Amino acid sequence: MGARTVNRTDRLYALVEELRAAAPALRSARRLAEGFGVSVRTVERDLLALQEAGVPIWAEPGRTGGYTIDARATLPPLGLTVEEALAVAIGLGALANSPFRDAARSAARKVTAVLAEDDARRTARLARRVHLLEAGDRAPAPTGLAGALTGGRVVRMRYRDAAGNDSERTVEPLGYIGKGEDWYLVAWCRLRDGIRAFRGDRVLAVEETDEVAPPRVVRIEELDIPHGVLRPVLGE
Repeated sequence: MGARTVNRTDRLYALVEELRAAAPALRSARRLAEGFGVSVRTVERDLLALQEAGVPIWAEPGRTGGYTIDARATLPPLGLTVEEALAVAIGLGALANSPFRDAARSAARKVTAVLAEDDARRTARLARRVHLLEAGDRAPAPTGLAGALTGGRVVRMRYRDAAGNDSERTVEPLGYIGKGEDWYLVAWCRLRDGIRAFRGDRVLAVEETDEVAPPRVVRIEELDIPHGVLRPVLGE
């Protein structure tokens, strides 16, 4: 690998590719630094940023140690423009009251970690100019509801309806609908023996069980949600 000078974003791509090509062999930080024409400290900082972004890179200590990567589980870091990174930041920021807010904050950190330093600063500066107008009277939906969907498990929860009545529910999560600050869990309710929509801020407690939820079909007309036009988040 001959020495070459590249910007940080391109270097992050190249570091991943270099480690992938060498895997399972190790590459020392010094060898990588010489190949990219930067300091060992710069390479170590880049590798740490990739690790924080979720790239499976491991360090082996010792005189013969170095870095290696799981080539089967990696993709190069995203080459986002400032405009794309800003759009991602806004989208993730809009999930602050949703069940996905912890994952959104983690994803935002990963996106920042793989941006060039100048791009990261510019994205942060632009993002501070964007605000969301909210009523501010909604409690965040429990983050446990996010795992209920991704895990495909039956959930037990305590729910307070619009009249203020509490009940214990066992439900099979089917999806979510977001409407302004409200997030609705769409689920098969075993208490009511039908599909129901549970507003996230009214879910008082949630516990995921070990039971796998059976497959079910959702029909929009069965949902009791005031809404306009439902739009899939990934488009048609």
